Amino acid sequence: MTATPLRVGLIGYGLAGSVFHAPLIAATEGLVLDTVVTSNPERQEQARKEFPDVRVAVNAEELFDRSADLDLVVIASPNKTHVPFATAALKSGLPVVIDKPIAGTAAEARELAALAEERGLLLSVFQNRRWDNDFLTLRKLIADGELGDVWRFESRFERWRPQLKGGWRESGDPAEIGGLLYDLGSHVVDQAIVLFGPVTQVYAESDVRRAGAAADDDTFIALTHASGVRSHLYVSATTAQLGPRFRVLGSQAGYVKHGLDPQEAALRDGDRPGAGWGTEPEQLWGRLGSGESPLSGGGAPVPTLPGDYPAYYAAVAKALTDGGPNPVTALEAAAALDVLEAARRSARDGVAVNL
Repeated sequence: MTATPLRVGLIGYGLAGSVFHAPLIAATEGLVLDTVVTSNPERQEQARKEFPDVRVAVNAEELFDRSADLDLVVIASPNKTHVPFATAALKSGLPVVIDKPIAGTAAEARELAALAEERGLLLSVFQNRRWDNDFLTLRKLIADGELGDVWRFESRFERWRPQLKGGWRESGDPAEIGGLLYDLGSHVVDQAIVLFGPVTQVYAESDVRRAGAAADDDTFIALTHASGVRSHLYVSATTAQLGPRFRVLGSQAGYVKHGLDPQEAALRDGDRPGAGWGTEPEQLWGRLGSGESPLSGGGAPVPTLPGDYPAYYAAVAKALTDGGPNPVTALEAAAALDVLEAARRSARDGVAVNL
């Protein structure tokens, strides 16, 4: 007998909701997209077109009023709404998935974690970049000892977007929690912590480069991990020549990988998870080696493991139905926010911040 799918309410149908969450929820066995919340008429029509059976609500209160009809709430609305919507959902008795960043501060993240624990409810954070193809490949190389002891980790999430796009992500209002430090920085910091453990010191440089911009668009973060690894992380919208996504240097070898995981582009193009999902062509594979001249390509190509964003919601479904582990906890997200808050202080004051 097939179990009844868990009914999911999705708050927000902008980029995060329509490109990432809705397609991945719909592709996950055991989940069904029941309701989309958006007040935008065009997005309402888009949701109905893409998911003919979905219900549409104009605000979150309408969703919470029928919490008994739902099994999970996913919050993919603007950053400033994450904490109030998550609080309301948990108090309504609903498990919650929140897009990153979970909150504006680590203290707020820990308050949400405490509320979820008090209510006995799942609270998970959508950190999809843990399932990027390059990240999965790097984790395996490290686990297999291919690099020896890792000494330095360089991670770049760079773009060339000289023209502003507008919207809350580029707002200078602190209440909006915009800027690249909290956007792309949430990804690169989370990945560094997952790979190399807790951070003891943070130094950052953060700039507003583009004319008319009000939020950081070019930021560098240097982390010292308790393990001794140093992470150098770059997030930028002003990079005219992109660097490698990863350059990882160890006692035995280094690994260099260019290019972004293909899953976001595929989802934007309307592709959906299936056979061959998350794979990339051989010419994009990273290279592993030591001491080679850059003219020779810098080592041997390493097949990139397929990216697997669907694994996140599969794990959420398993956690809700079978008691499986939470794929990304609120306390893990709080640890990343500790680093982001320290980076903001460091960039403002021009000093390293100890954690």
